Order: sequence, then C-alpha cells, then structure tokens
Amino acid sequence: MKIVLHICCGVCAAGVAERLTREGHLVLGLFYNPNIHPLEEYQRRLEVARTVARKMGFPLEVAPYVPEEWFEETAGLENEPEGGKRCEVCFRLRLQKTYLFMKDRGGDAFTTTLTVSPHKSAEIVNRVGREIGGERFLVRDFKKQDGFKRTLELAKKWALYRQDYCGCIYSQRRS
Repeated sequence: MKIVLHICCGVCAAGVAERLTREGHLVLGLFYNPNIHPLEEYQRRLEVARTVARKMGFPLEVAPYVPEEWFEETAGLENEPEGGKRCEVCFRLRLQKTYLFMKDRGGDAFTTTLTVSPHKSAEIVNRVGREIGGERFLVRDFKKQDGFKRTLELAKKWALYRQDYCGCIYSQRRS
C-alpha cells in the first residue's frame, strides 16, 4: 500500500518509516509543520527529516512553511496546557493537509509520526485522523512494541538532532 506519512520530525520518522516499510508499505513522507517555531528550529527539524529520508530511501515532500495558518487556527488557545485543545487543533490542521496531499498524489492511505511520541495521545490523533479520512487513515500507536525506543536508537546511531519541545511556541515557553 502507498502510505503518505505526515512527519513531525526526522527522529520520529526514522522508527515509523522503518516499521511501515517492514510491513511492506511504500512510504511517501510529507513534512508539514506550521506549528514549529522559531524558523531556525523548523529548519533544523526539516534537515533531520531530509537526512532520515535519504538514509531510509523514501521520498520526502515539503509543504510550504506558513506559520500564520497555525496561529489563525490556534487563536484563543494560547494558554491551553500541553495535550489540551490547542494540540487537537494542531493535529487536525496537519492531518487535513496530509489527507489532501494523499488524495492529490494517489496514495492509498495516510498516517502520522505523531503517535510515536510518548507526549502525544494516540487516541486523539487517531480519532482526528479518522474524522478527516475515514478508512483511509491508518490507525496506529507507533510508540507500542518499543516504537519510541527504536526512534531513540536510530537517532543515536545516526547522530540526529533531537528537540526538547513539540515545536509550538506556547509549549516552548513552558519548557
């Protein structure tokens, strides 16, 4: 199956793309993250995603970086806690773009690296994905079966930059 994989960062992409490939899927990566601030952080994460795509041999597309889209969608949610309503809005924005990209590129299904993080609710991410794409959203909790552990192993092996916050300016202020 041709799977469009929304990639939040290269470290997460490594373990998830490896698993999908092992399952026999053809992976097409999409880096779309208008939530990441500042620009320098966005560029660092994008470069790591490119490195992982090269090492693992899957194509990576990069959607335009338009942080204004994210600020518009999350307006009024600045004081939400990590994991609150702002996160769900952020997931929806990125998964909607991934769904449209998948349809445009003739993909069979789409999914996201977001569920590999122990800081993200796979239940919420998967619910939002299903609301957007129905059966075409590949429901997964990639942190299971040592998925997160595997991302850390690959990050260490390849000396990848690992961020210490989700990318959102509001979560960075709290870290």
